[in-house]
Amino acid sequence: MMPDRPSMKPSPYTALYDIVIPQDHIFRRINELVDFSLVTQELVEKYCSDNGRLAIHPIRMFKYLFLKSMHPLSDVDLIERSKYDLSYKFFLDMAPEEAVIDPSSLTKFRKLRLQDTHLLDLLIEKTIAIAVDHGLIETGTIIVDATHTQSRYNLKKPQEILQDQSRKLRKSVYAVNESLKEQFPNKNIKDDLEAELDYCKELISIIERVPGLSANPKIGESLRLLEETVADDMEQLHCSTDPDARTGHKSADTSFFGYKTHLAMSLERLVTAAIVTTGEKNDGKLLQSLIEKSCAAGVNVNTVIGDTAYSEKENLHYAEKNHICLISKLNPNVTYGIRNKEDEFHFNKDAGMYVCKAGHMASRKAREGKKGVGPNQRDFYFFDIERCKRCPLREGCYKEGSKSKTYSVTIKSTEHTNQAAFQESEFFKQIAKERYKIEAKNSELKNRHGYRVTSGVGLSGMAVQSAMAIFTVNLKRILRLLDERKETAVQE
Repeated sequence: MMPDRPSMKPSPYTALYDIVIPQDHIFRRINELVDFSLVTQELVEKYCSDNGRLAIHPIRMFKYLFLKSMHPLSDVDLIERSKYDLSYKFFLDMAPEEAVIDPSSLTKFRKLRLQDTHLLDLLIEKTIAIAVDHGLIETGTIIVDATHTQSRYNLKKPQEILQDQSRKLRKSVYAVNESLKEQFPNKNIKDDLEAELDYCKELISIIERVPGLSANPKIGESLRLLEETVADDMEQLHCSTDPDARTGHKSADTSFFGYKTHLAMSLERLVTAAIVTTGEKNDGKLLQSLIEKSCAAGVNVNTVIGDTAYSEKENLHYAEKNHICLISKLNPNVTYGIRNKEDEFHFNKDAGMYVCKAGHMASRKAREGKKGVGPNQRDFYFFDIERCKRCPLREGCYKEGSKSKTYSVTIKSTEHTNQAAFQESEFFKQIAKERYKIEAKNSELKNRHGYRVTSGVGLSGMAVQSAMAIFTVNLKRILRLLDERKETAVQE
């Protein structure tokens, strides 16, 4: 049966740790602060306790991932450093001369042991419980925001996908009859989808006219794949090695391909909740979940600070119902308007545009009606009709033969008058000044803990990366708050 925690092997060299690792070293303090047996309890069902050789203890594997988040390194470099860095070996509960694991073990641990677990919520709840036990969280105020993480794998353009497939088809043909190269059309050298489609169609036509050529299994397979791709809608030609990553928008002109992490943070700069989503998701829709997760972690939420993305009607009603003060400015494009299909079109506050359910952003907007807010005014958002024609979600949204696709919002002046008055108060303006703290936390995650780019693939990989990074920054913050308390006590 697997023990609750790994034990250090007897060694004549363990005294080295007392010599070279100071008593106030961060790894000593983390070992004293955290009971890592929660990892064993969470992963016990992932291991077999009565069959075969015992696996490397999950706590030790978890600590390897913690070190990787603490000092972002590749798996190979992390294991190499753990060979000679005594502070690493001490933290891993290893004897100084003990052999380290093979780097491939970390990959297996992430993929086989950490899938389908509630690791992110578990680790946040653990750190918040430690903070509460030490009296470090003094208010019920949280700050909410979302930060994006770029996928390490790029999104291929449609023409790049076609080029890859036509290249494979030509290669399979040359293996059978290289003389056909002279009959093939000249390769497209333009960065243009229509030109690439024309080239592929001509290539397919020539190959199909050669008797018996498409009967070759390898050629026939590549030929049919290219034919199917050419026949597909343009939207289906977008692909990536990262299947879950999606395109999100930071402004009307800038976008990213990857994921979003929606965060809630206390005024003491401790992350109280986090939700990982694909890149196109709307920030405001997850406010209620962030509040509920923060409460489950042990924070009695009574005030929420956020940007304009969180001032949707549903959030205002939820806050009022649950006696929560919502410090979020109204955005007239979202909150003053009467909208149809609210579940299908979401407002991107960074870009100032609406995004459809397929993730396409409006290209421009125009206002109709008399100047000034009034019941007869409308904002119209115009979408790229060519993309709408090929969109796989066009049914019920795009009408065949239409020359334009718009989404409108009727402006109202009577809605949300209480919130509009509240945001002009000195109390609102004073509390809103605390929002900068979460921007600093986002920067810390990205610049110090490798959160700018994904380290794995898919939502599950992003969730593991998020869990380790947030666990790390929370523990560091707890130690910092304890140090500040000690310094204050000394001064007094």
